[in-house]
Amino acid sequence: MASTLNPYINFKDNAREALEFYQGTFGGQLVLNTFGQYGDLDAPEANLIMHGMLDTPSGFTLMASDAPPGMPLDTGSTISISLSGDDDTELRGYWDKLTDGGSIEVPLEKQMWGDTFGMATDKFGTRWMVNIHGGA
Repeated sequence: MASTLNPYINFKDNAREALEFYQGTFGGQLVLNTFGQYGDLDAPEANLIMHGMLDTPSGFTLMASDAPPGMPLDTGSTISISLSGDDDTELRGYWDKLTDGGSIEVPLEKQMWGDTFGMATDKFGTRWMVNIHGGA
């Protein structure tokens, strides 16, 4: 098997909601495993996501989890997830869904390098960049 590099996002108690949102955005197969499946079913964190994985029809994989109890979660702008390609309709569709309830830092529009590019933060605090090669 070839090596892969996948984004892995940590959330504070809302990984299930975020992953279901991303599944609604990108489609695909979502597998969720809770802390309770691998530990105490009566623990307060039993229903939180220990590991979630979304495999999309476009061929990318997004992974996420809730921060386990006692683990600090620092959110911030140190990473962005970049979506790029030449399918204008597909990428604009992702953009529209990701920005719904989020904030746009750079509108999705033609840039000086000839591509259509935008940057936004979704309603879960995840930063996204969308680049449409040669886009209109």
